[in-house]
Amino acid sequence: MHRMVATNARVLAQMRKGIVEFCVLAHLRHGEAYGREIAGTLANDPAVLTSEGTLYPLLARLRKQGWVETSWTPSDSGPPRRYYALTEDGAAALEAFTAAWGPFHSAVTAILEDDG
Repeated sequence: MHRMVATNARVLAQMRKGIVEFCVLAHLRHGEAYGREIAGTLANDPAVLTSEGTLYPLLARLRKQGWVETSWTPSDSGPPRRYYALTEDGAAALEAFTAAWGPFHSAVTAILEDDG
C-alpha cells in the first residue's frame, strides 16, 4: 500500500487550486492588466503563484467562465498585449468569495489552533 505524505509543496498546491483565481479577480478589480503584470504582482509571494506558466491557463478558464474579458492593446516595446478586465459576473464571483473567505478562514484557524 502506497502512503502519501503531505509536503509543504503539495499542501500549497492544493490550496492554490481554489484560491489563485480569486487573487487574479481581486487584482483586476483595480483595473485592467496584462498577464505579465498580473503574474508579477501575484508572484511577489511564491505561496500564491509559483510560475507565470500556470497563470495563462487560469486566465483562459476565467475568460471561458465569463469572469474576465480581454482586449488587445498595441505596445511600444513589442507585440500587442492582451489585457484582462473584470466583468460583472467576475465581480460578483469575487464578492461571493470575499464574503465566504472571512468565516472560512476563521473556522479553519480555530480548528488548527484548538489545543483540546
